[in-house]
Amino acid sequence: MRIIIANHDFTIQWDGIYYLALSDYPNISEWELQKIVHFHEHERNHGRTTTIECENADILHKVNHALANRKLFFQTNIEKPALVTECTECRHNGCLTDFLCHTSSVENGKLILKSGKLLSAVNARGIPGEILAKEKRNGANDPPDYFDHIMFTWGNCVSGDKLVAERELGRFPNEQDLSAGFSPGVRFYFKYDDIANHPNFVNDGYHHGGKIKDELVLADYLHCCIVPAQHKSEFARIVPPNIADKVVYIENDCADIWHWAEKVYEFVRTLKI
Repeated sequence: MRIIIANHDFTIQWDGIYYLALSDYPNISEWELQKIVHFHEHERNHGRTTTIECENADILHKVNHALANRKLFFQTNIEKPALVTECTECRHNGCLTDFLCHTSSVENGKLILKSGKLLSAVNARGIPGEILAKEKRNGANDPPDYFDHIMFTWGNCVSGDKLVAERELGRFPNEQDLSAGFSPGVRFYFKYDDIANHPNFVNDGYHHGGKIKDELVLADYLHCCIVPAQHKSEFARIVPPNIADKVVYIENDCADIWHWAEKVYEFVRTLKI
């Protein structure tokens, strides 16, 4: 794996390269250094080497110093920022980090609620990660071990719905797909602190706020589930009683995907369960 640190428009991992954007380039925070240390350690634990590239010598010096003293970043409690501005595509002009979100298609949302669990791709589909990694839908060329985990975005992020749209369309969604033609998926919300304290929590230094290995029981961790109101009749009869009060139906009266993400997040943020 290669990490390329630069003034990117956003952070993304694609085809073996981790394009890391900083919230305040060329300044790098302790939290961002910790992300790099966790990523480097995660890759090493899976038999992959990591190289670091950056044109800014000061950043590179700080990164190398952090890696040389990596134990400090596992022992020190570095506070998570309330707002991460490495990507400002959303209407909040940055990622809000109090909630994590897992977004599914409507049909997969039904299966998740029926089972009462979020499952990794390996567990949900019963296919080894080595095979899943070779599928066409793995456009980013993620390694096999990624499929052993449940991934999240930050609570106000649009990337989960974008991925659902991409898989349903079989192509990258265009502006029309994300505006007048946008059809939301199902959003499962969790408090960040609850997920971070899960026994199967993994911080790989890349995925938003970490990830969970194998499975996540909804009754124990779900803050709320947001279902587009047009699907209420389909969901109301299959939601398990022990989480029924956490499933909320919201009308999609939004102009586009960004308005929807803002509307849903603001509802979740003020929701009292």
